[in-house]
Amino acid sequence: IFGTDYDTPDGTCIRDYIHVADLAAAHVLALRHLESGNPSGVFNCGYGHGYSVREIVESVKRVSDVDFPVVESGRRAGDPPALISDPSRIRATMAWVPRHDDIDAIALSAYAWEKGL
Repeated sequence: IFGTDYDTPDGTCIRDYIHVADLAAAHVLALRHLESGNPSGVFNCGYGHGYSVREIVESVKRVSDVDFPVVESGRRAGDPPALISDPSRIRATMAWVPRHDDIDAIALSAYAWEKGL
């Protein structure tokens, strides 16, 4: 974990992680949006809330049932304490609704993919 002294609840960075299936669905909607003659634009895909790096690590440990060691080190230059998306534009413009915003479900899906299931 790069940085454990951020001004966040557990000291680690907070990020708005997204399930790959939700991101893929957003891409399909964007293609349909363009095919319908609508203009291109910038759209944030995320859930509008974040999880800390430590929460992600604990989630992966839970779903994998593996208590792996975690190495903590200093901050990386330029890493902000939190990055949270604002998905309001894609929701309003394309009616995008994410389906997989539970962090354990996201971690389990990633773990299953890594295992080759």
